[in-house]
Amino acid sequence: MLSSGETAALLAVLGDERSLESHVSAFRITFKRHQHFKACCCLIMLLEDRRLLKQTYRLAAFYILFELYRCEQSSTNPFLSFLIDAASNEAADKVECAFLQILLQSLNSNNKELSMKSANEFISTFDPAVHKLLSAETLKTRYADKLPPEPRMSCFTKASISNVILDPDVPLGYNVKSPEHGVPGGLSQLGAGNREAAAAALIQASSLNGLEPPWVRPAPPRLPVQQGEMVWLIPDTQHELFWDNGMCADTSRGAAIREQINRALKGALDAAQQKKFVMELEADPKLVYHCGLTPRRLPELVNNSPFIAVEVLLKLMNSNQITDYLKMLVNMDISLHSMEVVNRLTSTVDLPTEFVHMYISNCISSCENIKDKYLQNRLVRLVCVFLQSLIRNKIINVQDLFIEVQAFCINFSQIREAATLFRLLKSLEC
Repeated sequence: MLSSGETAALLAVLGDERSLESHVSAFRITFKRHQHFKACCCLIMLLEDRRLLKQTYRLAAFYILFELYRCEQSSTNPFLSFLIDAASNEAADKVECAFLQILLQSLNSNNKELSMKSANEFISTFDPAVHKLLSAETLKTRYADKLPPEPRMSCFTKASISNVILDPDVPLGYNVKSPEHGVPGGLSQLGAGNREAAAAALIQASSLNGLEPPWVRPAPPRLPVQQGEMVWLIPDTQHELFWDNGMCADTSRGAAIREQINRALKGALDAAQQKKFVMELEADPKLVYHCGLTPRRLPELVNNSPFIAVEVLLKLMNSNQITDYLKMLVNMDISLHSMEVVNRLTSTVDLPTEFVHMYISNCISSCENIKDKYLQNRLVRLVCVFLQSLIRNKIINVQDLFIEVQAFCINFSQIREAATLFRLLKSLEC
């Protein structure tokens, strides 16, 4: 596309009050022949949205597009179809349609009378009674033989959209005089920066290739393996397409609960804040999916706010993401808070048996691997009390872990809580 300086020069060509023929001459002086096509493509980008250019600029741009390639054969004129479509656009301004239809009528001859007029003169002398507009069907029938055959395009290309979407809240258009430079023309400011910079940004952000929809396709299945054939060690992955129900969702939803989660990640909430959090989740349980808590951040929440962690996990129990959260809970460092969270969860809902067994094994392994005797004894006491609570509340079947827990009690028999747990195991065995 054009550079910032070339864009400013293009705007100057359109902006000066001169005859239409002078616009073409100024264009040819400003841009060399090999730059004509690129500059004309930029003109089309500016013409595609009616808010960008004032009417006189648009007429000058249309005349340049028409006159530069008027001597070309119709089948090789790259912009003829664009001009015909613009002339037959029933939603366009009548002055603009009349101007384009007059140009098309002079396709094989030079309209000297029109070329000597300026855009302002044509607009001021336009008379709807004199300039009768042809219908879109008539225009397309009349110039059907002059249009090149439509190129074959895929359905994806036909469904493409422009890669630039203008903000409707930002006023666009041309002023009669630029207060910054004191010369006619100039694109209205888009935020900070001068008018030429804003136009250059628009042109450079645009592209002739629109945004096409992605071609989503699952991988084809592999052929069955023949006898004696080498088997590739590639896992069979079932590819399924899922609709994202969160697209275009209200991003403001759950803002308050996200703020409370962010506070809980840094420290425990007070009683009033905890009560408010529970009330909001009770009022709308789906807010838990908008709170911003990911499985990776769960250990941080457990260590700082175990109460909030329990409430969130309870609301996530029926989601397909709960497995990821439980995996993080099992693999995090064993602490009083993590055991508190697991204990409350097991007493409230039925957790998967393999999760509970894995967590207990992790607790025992953590106790055995601590080198600091003081920390080791403290953690052993916590684990023993935790296991006694699970056994007495019949959360776990002690027979499934009897050997492992018994070995743990014998290994730390000098600790009173371990001896108490061992006696509990023996009483159950009887």
